[in-house]
Amino acid sequence: MLFSIAYRMLGSVMDAEDVVQDAWLRWQEAPEAEIRSPRAYLTTIVTRLAINRLRAARTKRETYVGPWLPEPLVTEDTPDTVELAESLSMAFLVLLERLSPIERAVFLLHEVFDFEYADIARMVDKTEANCRQLLARAKKRVGAPRPRFEADAEQARRLTQRFTEASVAGDLDGLLALLAEDITLWADGGGKARGAALKPLHGATPVARFILGIMRNVVPAGTGFRPTRINGQPGFIAYLSGRPLSALIFDIRGGRIKTIYAVGNPDKLQTLPASS
Repeated sequence: MLFSIAYRMLGSVMDAEDVVQDAWLRWQEAPEAEIRSPRAYLTTIVTRLAINRLRAARTKRETYVGPWLPEPLVTEDTPDTVELAESLSMAFLVLLERLSPIERAVFLLHEVFDFEYADIARMVDKTEANCRQLLARAKKRVGAPRPRFEADAEQARRLTQRFTEASVAGDLDGLLALLAEDITLWADGGGKARGAALKPLHGATPVARFILGIMRNVVPAGTGFRPTRINGQPGFIAYLSGRPLSALIFDIRGGRIKTIYAVGNPDKLQTLPASS
């Protein structure tokens, strides 16, 4: 639970792990008499540490090269509920970037993790009235409720396989058959991944041509592709010599790929599993 809160707050696997480790150490060093509820104590520390880290990260993200996306998190074996899985999606985490650190904490703790206002108020050091106001403001900024996932596991598997086959084969028509007409591709290279688009690409034909160009001119020979679930959604990891080269996550709507999130910044791939 602590990692789940920290990751959704920060969008970074490494930072979330650091925050949880820091909270654990503080808990070990705290006098037992001061801790009536380990769960509440640890959640409060994780929340406050995450708020502080997010404030510091905001400045760096303002000067980030190209679109910023969260670090991909493999969720193949994660037994999350549908609601928790949806709150991991790339689309949802990107929406959360609109919120201030305090708004993000209140929104997540109440809407995703079902904490009461009284508990949240203690965690973020605000009054209950303040927390209600912060939540109302956060809901306005995030916008309409996020849509439910549509693709079942088998449909997602087939689409991912066909996407990989068409991309490797340079099959433009085959790729276009899988993409929604109004598809958007977000590519996070952080200025470190060759060929990454510096702005989102829109439309099936531009996206398909961009993908085939990357496959032809950027992806090295010998690259392998492993389908998996990333951030609760279908996708795959590209591997070269056993090391992650990039991660692609698909948002599937109406039987076609509506959005592609491509993460190629090597700094964001360090926590992905190595290829066996």
